[in-house]
Amino acid sequence: MGLSFAAGLRAILRQDPDVVMVGEVRDRETADIAVQASLTGHLVLSTVHTNDAAGAITRLRDMKIEPFLLASTLRAVIAQRLLRRLCGECREAVEADASVTALLGVEAGSQVWRPRGCPSCSGTGYKGRIGIFEAVRVDETVRRLVNSGADEAEIAGHAFRQGSNLASSARALVLQGVTAPEEAIRISRVGLDDD
Repeated sequence: MGLSFAAGLRAILRQDPDVVMVGEVRDRETADIAVQASLTGHLVLSTVHTNDAAGAITRLRDMKIEPFLLASTLRAVIAQRLLRRLCGECREAVEADASVTALLGVEAGSQVWRPRGCPSCSGTGYKGRIGIFEAVRVDETVRRLVNSGADEAEIAGHAFRQGSNLASSARALVLQGVTAPEEAIRISRVGLDDD
């Protein structure tokens, strides 16, 4: 008879490790154990599947974790996405069309690059990937917002007031010619005009 994931996690915590890595928080029981471990001084690292960093806070609340517990145990939430990198040998500079300027929030007439395809990239126009990231640092303001039940937009509004989010990071890579506008649009599920 096998152990459940939660039972295994409890058994690990009885060994009193300093750091605990939980592969993924999928349900309330796992979330409860992770929060309790954090409250007792363990550094808990985990993944939660959401569209962005602020969404992880909402997802944990949806799992019925009390806001005051989230506010006191979370330190940071990081989101990441991978973009395909344009092939440096065949990428082609073009002027951004109206749909790209509207979706990416770049100035009309901006230069962007698109994939063309060559033997070096096996005709795909892309070669490798590059990561983009965003982080919500849980400061006193974010703690207050989480505790008061603020929505994702309010939390993100504070968290990214002076930092980059996934959308702005993707936009920057498009303007630098690292990736194509379609890649930035594909991975950005949050509003691209939000900075």
